[in-house]
Amino acid sequence: MFKNSYNYNEEFIKSNMMGPNSMRIISELAESLKLEKGMRVLDLGCGKGLTSIYLAKEYGVTVYATDLWISASDNFERIKALHLEDKIIPIHADAYNLPYAKEYFDVAISVDAYHYFGCTKDYLTNYLAPLVKKDGQIAVAIPGIKKEFTNGIPEELNPYLTKDMNFHSCEWWYNLWSKSELVSIEDCTEMNCLKDAWNDWLSTDNIYAKEDIKMLNAEGGNYFNLVSIIARKL
Repeated sequence: MFKNSYNYNEEFIKSNMMGPNSMRIISELAESLKLEKGMRVLDLGCGKGLTSIYLAKEYGVTVYATDLWISASDNFERIKALHLEDKIIPIHADAYNLPYAKEYFDVAISVDAYHYFGCTKDYLTNYLAPLVKKDGQIAVAIPGIKKEFTNGIPEELNPYLTKDMNFHSCEWWYNLWSKSELVSIEDCTEMNCLKDAWNDWLSTDNIYAKEDIKMLNAEGGNYFNLVSIIARKL
């Protein structure tokens, strides 16, 4: 299904997706990170823990699987089922009230979540970057668009997109992160796994996936992308 050294249960992955296949996304994103066994990694907006599971299995890092929408208890059941209790710590927390010490993490990642809370000019500087050690990496992958909608949302997407969905271009994200004095941007680009990640999601029985089929048909490959942005803590 994607680059990995473990055989993952496809039904387990499909039943725990909450959007475009986050395991495909983290697989590609992680190739640009310097992850070493034993590192502490913040997985912010981890959903049902697929990205945390991937990082723990593939890289041997200790992952703090943090989410607001999914309870820590629910995630712990999935973690225990895979015998990863020693590698993944489930945390229920708001992105604006994270219970971690400054400079606690070697790496912070966020897949398919950051656009819900990180679009303000001060979030990176005031809430996320302080938690990462000097020279540590911060990596985000989110749904985006190829170019900003300067004349409003295209008519064919109006039934599906709202302004608060916060889909933005690589250029928009680069400019936002450039405002922070705590990080240096290493890369900001469109990801290659867009089609496969979306197809995996649309093939599930999830009711939201069924609705997204209509959106993707209307979009027709003209607007959407996946944006990744990686920065180093100064």
